[in-house]
Amino acid sequence: MAVKNIVFDLGNVLIPFDYQPMIEGLNSIEGGLGLRFSDFYKANYRHHRDYESGQLTDDEFLSIMMNATEHKIGKEEFCKLFSNIFTVNENVTALLPKLKTRYRVYLLSNTNAIHQKYGWAHYPFIREFEKLFLSYEMGAVKPEPEIYQAVSRYTHSLPEEHIFIDDVAEYAEGARAQGWDAIQFVGYGNLVEELSRRGIVWE
Repeated sequence: MAVKNIVFDLGNVLIPFDYQPMIEGLNSIEGGLGLRFSDFYKANYRHHRDYESGQLTDDEFLSIMMNATEHKIGKEEFCKLFSNIFTVNENVTALLPKLKTRYRVYLLSNTNAIHQKYGWAHYPFIREFEKLFLSYEMGAVKPEPEIYQAVSRYTHSLPEEHIFIDDVAEYAEGARAQGWDAIQFVGYGNLVEELSRRGIVWE
């Protein structure tokens, strides 16, 4: 069965992320603040996942974050620091306009409203996608089955007509469990090799 739909993850595929600039930014406000925040965030990662799945509103999440940063920073400044974590994999994003001449191209991401607004929404490559499937809007996160099923309902395609590209093995496996093909992203060269091996072509 020929692939019709190519579905990309966002973080660490199209946009690598690193929280170190945020930690350093908080440390510059008060010595040790970034490190204390980092420890809190790791120990209470459920808040991150609840926010990504839409179980926490922006206000609820920010209230927790204001406590975590000991009220040493305002909400707007926090949102900017919290989103100052991304760079762009230019070689991977350059594939998008080429692939979309032959395939339908989508984004499927575990993400949140703050990162979208302050972090990645302005990147030009985002306009290459036919549709963005964002966890916080969908009320589900990868690897939950319903998030992949929502994509299939939209595309009106058979499961085997989808291929998913994600850096997290568990999320790629979640796609395979729904009958999709999947590639675990480990770098541009490997991605091109895996796409070519599957007969995916681009100009």
